[in-house]
Amino acid sequence: MLTTQVQNHIATVTLTRADVRNAFNDELIAALTAAFSELGARDDVRCIVLAAEGKSFCAGADLHWMRRMADYTREENLADAGKLAEMLRVLYACPKPTIARVQGDAYAGGTGLVAACDIAVSADTAGYCLSEVKLGLIPATISPYVVRAMGPRAAHRYFLTAERFDAAEALRIGFVHAVVPADALDAKVAELAQALVNAGPEAVKACKKLVQDVAGRDIDAALIAATVAGIADIRASAEGREGVQSFLNKRAPAWLAR
Repeated sequence: MLTTQVQNHIATVTLTRADVRNAFNDELIAALTAAFSELGARDDVRCIVLAAEGKSFCAGADLHWMRRMADYTREENLADAGKLAEMLRVLYACPKPTIARVQGDAYAGGTGLVAACDIAVSADTAGYCLSEVKLGLIPATISPYVVRAMGPRAAHRYFLTAERFDAAEALRIGFVHAVVPADALDAKVAELAQALVNAGPEAVKACKKLVQDVAGRDIDAALIAATVAGIADIRASAEGREGVQSFLNKRAPAWLAR
């Protein structure tokens, strides 16, 4: 289903259903929700990498799961979709920064996993597709994250046409942050993960929330007041004071020794 490993403050959650292209079912959704909830609360974890085995990153819904859903009532569909929505919310709101290591194709719900992560690094051979309309469905549950990641203009095209697009296009529209050859994927992910580990843990947590709070909001008095309070609070915190003092005294901050 999935494995979890923690080393040097970096947790790696790996999807291990390669035989079904790492597709979702209710068990995998529950396992991902539990894994990100647990890792998000661990003091020894400062960064989480979401990876996958096999040729595909995630192909969306598992066929056996889809067959079961075909006979669901509306109430059963609401409960089922709610579990997927909660898993994506837990991933998006995880207090630890997250990196999607996309080694292969991400289709339908799989694009939601990529979009819910803070940073996405793609192999140049990976492909992407919002394929739901081909089945008479819509990408409703993943849409809050995918639209934020690629923007509404690109979402209009790829939601409506269900076209497959390659890693270069994913980079162009901002859906992923970096595209590298497959044999350079681990090195790029490790580079970004180390940058996250080297930063102040509480500052990274606050910075992640800052982006989510500020994005899309009007620049008004309430937002400005919130940002003023945010910098005042972090400056006065123990980590903020330590970071400034270590910079002024030209020494490494204490969190790098932990």
